[in-house]
Amino acid sequence: MKTREEWLAAVAVKAEVELFEPNGYTLPKYRVTCGFPHKGAFSLKRGRIGECWPPELSKDSTTEIIVSMTVDCPSRAIGVLLHELVHCAVGCEHGHKGPFRKLALGIGLEGKMTATTESQELIENFINPAIKELGEYPHAKIDYSQRKKQSTRMIKIECSSCGIKFRASRTVADQCHVCPVCEEETLIIG
Repeated sequence: MKTREEWLAAVAVKAEVELFEPNGYTLPKYRVTCGFPHKGAFSLKRGRIGECWPPELSKDSTTEIIVSMTVDCPSRAIGVLLHELVHCAVGCEHGHKGPFRKLALGIGLEGKMTATTESQELIENFINPAIKELGEYPHAKIDYSQRKKQSTRMIKIECSSCGIKFRASRTVADQCHVCPVCEEETLIIG
């Protein structure tokens, strides 16, 4: 495999045949990518490592699946992909209940349904053979903690006379003394 997306797509096709079809599911049209999930990608407590976007949100009615760039372990990447493919198969409207739970358990995911893990049976019978066939996951983890954090650039300013609130750069805030609305020298820089 040349790219991580090709690798993930190959795993998904293998999963369709070996896991989903035997459980009575045919996957609708989908795309798989490696990227940052929309919400909580870097939250330490509740960070998302995958997302499934329903087809009605895609211009070409395709289910969009994202495996986080913070995951580089091949077996974990497959586990995340399978979790998202379950959403794709049963429909995102079910969340992690009912049909989602039944299929997730049926293909070998276990644990809390909002944060499934791979069962030993799934690892031995599907994940390890997939890695052996496709090779290692061609991706290196993004370490977001090393990113330089941007400090706040805009300063809140409020007029104590007329009550207007606005934001300005530190340079402008230091030079600004007169309210642009009531023209009084009553600005509070906070």
